[in-house]
Amino acid sequence: MFSQQNLKTVFSAVACLAAVLISSVAAEAAREIIPAIPEGRVVDTNTMQQIYDEVKTPFKYGVVLKGADTNEFVDCPSIFRSGGHWYMIYVAITNKVGYQTFLARSDDLLHWEKLGKILSFTKTNEWDAWQADGGIALADYRWDGSHELEKFAGKFWLTYIGGAKQGYETDPLSIGVAWIKNPTKVKEWNRLANNPVLSPKQMDARSFETKTLYKSQVIHDQTQSLGWPFVMFYNGKFKNGFEQIGMAVSRDLKNWHRYGTNSVIVNGEAKKNGISGDPQIVKIGDVWTMFYFGAGWQPKAFETFACSYDLVHWTKWDGAHLVEPSEPFDATYAHKPWILKWNGVVYHFYCAVGNEGRVIALATSQTLSK
Repeated sequence: MFSQQNLKTVFSAVACLAAVLISSVAAEAAREIIPAIPEGRVVDTNTMQQIYDEVKTPFKYGVVLKGADTNEFVDCPSIFRSGGHWYMIYVAITNKVGYQTFLARSDDLLHWEKLGKILSFTKTNEWDAWQADGGIALADYRWDGSHELEKFAGKFWLTYIGGAKQGYETDPLSIGVAWIKNPTKVKEWNRLANNPVLSPKQMDARSFETKTLYKSQVIHDQTQSLGWPFVMFYNGKFKNGFEQIGMAVSRDLKNWHRYGTNSVIVNGEAKKNGISGDPQIVKIGDVWTMFYFGAGWQPKAFETFACSYDLVHWTKWDGAHLVEPSEPFDATYAHKPWILKWNGVVYHFYCAVGNEGRVIALATSQTLSK
């Protein structure tokens, strides 16, 4: 028989569990989709052409980062500058177990030194045990900017794709947030306790994102043009082969609200088969520009872009691709962009799949010697 003290302990534990469940239900009930602003000024054809002429990178420099052996594939570059050096956050998968996140450094954007791992498998956490695919947040999005990271609350931030299952991006995947005091050090980033911040299982998940959420980028809109300081873009899917880009907003990087009832970039609508993914946001003059990759709605995988004046309503470029398969090292896929301009040269980093496996390659706006 239970003693009176044992009964009190049991009742106390049950009460705590009930309180947690009630709190969780209340938090989910409080989730709401923020209504999108109505469409305003549209980006005209001439402006779209000017943006293309500014960002195009017809010269392929080649592979700049590859796996340690034939069983390691690298992916998803995102670049920032600090202390006179360039840093690349990238991810790697070995033996098809799952993605982890790593750091590399360069002095010239061409030659990269691998530094080490910064976001690892947890193995014990139910939602991100075997996938930890990270990318920087709060980078300087100005096309002519510093390319440095911005602090918030005294910390630097990233968002990452997390998943509980082994394999190559095995569904379902959700989005988490992590922080660190110094992003140039090889040290495990600190994950938020309330992760995942966005999940396909949440009650407010929109129709296009009910199976898996993919790569995200967060910018700090200092003008709060949408009424929120932090804006996230990410791609999600409800069926294999059909991915769209949507938005979310936050005031503290910890609590996120989906913005708008629909996606903001979609291709392949007629057959419900086409990927639009891995968005990166920059601002060229007064034009917001989103670089992203396409696949399925045209052959193979390639890079393209869209433009907006309000971050919500986007005009898609329908001209030549920014990069596309053309070399042995990217003959299958040329996708997942990170694009920046430095000293008059545009550097277009992307994941290339070809005769060297899955590697990170570079295209530029002018020919560079190796």
